[in-house]
Amino acid sequence: MSQCMLTRRRFLAAAAMTAATARLRAQNTEPVTLEIPAEADGPQMPADFVGLSYEVQQLVDPNFFSKQNSGLIRALKEIAPRGVLRLGGNTSEFAWWKPTPDSPEPEHPKTREVAGEPKASYYAVTAEAVRNLADFLNATGWSCLYGIGMGTNTPARAAEEAAFVSKTLGGCLQYFQIGNEVDLFDRHLRDPATWSAKTYLIEWLALARAVAARVPEAKFGMPDVASDVNWLTEIAAQWQGIENPPHVTTLTHHYYFGGPATNPAVNIPNLLAAATAAKVQRTADRATAAADKMGARVRMTEGNTCYRGGKPGVSDVFAAALWSADYSLLLASNNYSGLNLHGGTGKSVANSVGGSLPGDTLLEQQGETPAEIATHPHPFYTPVATFGQEYVIEPVARGLQFAGSLSGARLFKADLTSKLQMTGVNATAYAAELNGNGRSVVILNKDLDKDLDVVLDFARGKGLAVEEVKLYASKVDSREARILQPSKSRLSDDGRYHISVPRASGVRVTVA
Repeated sequence: MSQCMLTRRRFLAAAAMTAATARLRAQNTEPVTLEIPAEADGPQMPADFVGLSYEVQQLVDPNFFSKQNSGLIRALKEIAPRGVLRLGGNTSEFAWWKPTPDSPEPEHPKTREVAGEPKASYYAVTAEAVRNLADFLNATGWSCLYGIGMGTNTPARAAEEAAFVSKTLGGCLQYFQIGNEVDLFDRHLRDPATWSAKTYLIEWLALARAVAARVPEAKFGMPDVASDVNWLTEIAAQWQGIENPPHVTTLTHHYYFGGPATNPAVNIPNLLAAATAAKVQRTADRATAAADKMGARVRMTEGNTCYRGGKPGVSDVFAAALWSADYSLLLASNNYSGLNLHGGTGKSVANSVGGSLPGDTLLEQQGETPAEIATHPHPFYTPVATFGQEYVIEPVARGLQFAGSLSGARLFKADLTSKLQMTGVNATAYAAELNGNGRSVVILNKDLDKDLDVVLDFARGKGLAVEEVKLYASKVDSREARILQPSKSRLSDDGRYHISVPRASGVRVTVA
């Protein structure tokens, strides 16, 4: 066979492959036009919408939340110039207030020891830790939701702690949260035969009224359920019958996509699935309906991708950034006051779930050595990881930061997501008016196979400046997430802007 014939065959084969690639790319690219309304008509996204959550037990080290911890201060300020630090978690139920160095430890009630629940290991929260916390908050520009234990606490001790915290934190204190995941108290802290939303409310009122007697201006969030948002509905129904109720500004709940790490259903496709977002919407509908009855707003005060410390390869990769960005903006569009993604040091989170992280067991089963396991953030879902003295902003926090760029803006009610998903692409879109100084659109392509080709029709604004910022990683399971420097452009003469959004990526387009 001649060399010429071989060359021709190679050429035809290469041409056929190129054509097939082009057809595949065309199949995976879905053009769609989104019409952006001229005026915002949706909820206001608070300027301090973004938040992080830590275990109260983190206060055992009074230097952790202090003005000396410059690495953590830098990380929080980078994630959001204004944010909300929530202190709570399972460990909050075993804290006791120690106002002076010689204050004696009180007697504690006995609790049941249950696998997966925190062990009854009591610890002191000191005045020094609270004073340092005040300095930390002032250094970051953040405010605080302060968790006071309910499970093993008394009204008198709760009131004494609240009085000191209120005086010390001052304007940095948003409200008190009494009790954590109270819908699960029947597992080890209360009698399962009698525990209910009704009995919880009776106990909560005794504690909250004791606090309000010492701190008349006290505000509260409640009930901080783990998952049963029906408690919010029940409490709202009973609230009208309470005489002179404490000042509740916020109804609160938690949210974890799934868990524990050993559950095979906790994976990237399920995390990013449209069905997962639909479930979030159903929860938001019930929560906001209850809050409306009480004249309050809703906040998701503790949550993340996978409970009990997260799952390596899911919670600590770029997929988590896409998830947190979308989850944040979905809650904002439902008039939530904010959300707090849970994290902290591995020890505090491990203590909160019984002493170990299931993700470590998973990595051991996969053959990773202790040295290799140590290179992962602990807990795996933490927004800010600690590696020695270094604080590292993890992918899930980059998604939070990306969504938080709309903080302070008024969102549009227009359902842009449905139009995107009619194309068969798993993508979402949110639009907002930036305090009368432009409009911004965030598109999150959560699809693992299909790219998006989008035309944004702003209907006006010929030739106006456009800024484009991308949320990006080389792979959906990359251990990093990058927010790329903005690129500049202009609207076309007809007020349109064309943007390509590759699979597993996000973009924010802002028209000045």
